[in-house]
Amino acid sequence: MKLIIIAGPPSAGKTAVIKQIVANVKDELRTAFLKIDVVKAYEDIELEHEFGILTKKVYSGDLCPDHAGVMVLGDVVDWAEENRSDLLIVESAGLCLRCSPYLNQGLGIIVLSSISGIHAPEKMGAMVSLADVAVVTKIDLVSQAEREVLIQKIKEVHPGIILLETNALQGTSLQRLYRLIRESPDIDKDHLILKGSPPLGTCTICVGKKEIGWKHHFGVVKKLDCQMAEYLYRGE
Repeated sequence: MKLIIIAGPPSAGKTAVIKQIVANVKDELRTAFLKIDVVKAYEDIELEHEFGILTKKVYSGDLCPDHAGVMVLGDVVDWAEENRSDLLIVESAGLCLRCSPYLNQGLGIIVLSSISGIHAPEKMGAMVSLADVAVVTKIDLVSQAEREVLIQKIKEVHPGIILLETNALQGTSLQRLYRLIRESPDIDKDHLILKGSPPLGTCTICVGKKEIGWKHHFGVVKKLDCQMAEYLYRGE
C-alpha cells in the first residue's frame, strides 16, 4: 500500500489538492482517507459523498494534531490494509507549525497558498524542510513576480524539494504529482518512523490547567529569563 501525508496551514487548499488526487487515481488505486483535526472536520464526508472512497476522521482532543497522528497512524494503516486499500491519504490539520507529520516512507506533501505571504515557508519550519513535495496553490491570485519570490523562499528552506504550482480547484499542472504517487513504493508498516523529532509540548496547560505562571505547572515549562534546556521538565 502507498501512503501520502498532506500538511499545510488552514485554507491553503489541502482538501482541494486531495480531491484532484483522488479524482485522478481512484480508478487504479483503491483509496482510503484519514482526516486529523481538532474540533470539527467535514472533509471525510465530502470525499466519501463525492468519490465513494473509504474515509475516516479523528479528533486530536488534548493532543496536538501531529502528536495525535503519531498515536493513531499504526491503527489507520491496519484499517486501510484490512479494507484492501492501495493508497492511504492522511490529511493533517496543520495547526501546529512546529513539527511535521511526515514519515520515513511514502510521500510527504506540503500545500502552501501563494497568498500566504513570502515569509510563510520560513515560519513553517520542518513542515516545509522535511516535505518531499511542495504544492503552491491559488497561483491565479498573484502576479508572476510574487510567485517567483515565494518559490525562491521555499527553495531557501528546502533546496531539494519538488515544487509544483497549481490552481487546485481546476487541478492545473498536477500531472507530475499523480505520477510521483503512482511510482512511490509500497510502505513497510513495521518500519514506519517520523522523519523529524516532534517538539517538546506536553505540559499541564495542554490538559486544562489555567493558572498563570510556570510554578503552577508541570511537564515542559518555560521561565522568562532562562533557556528551555535549563528547565526542561518540572515534576516527576
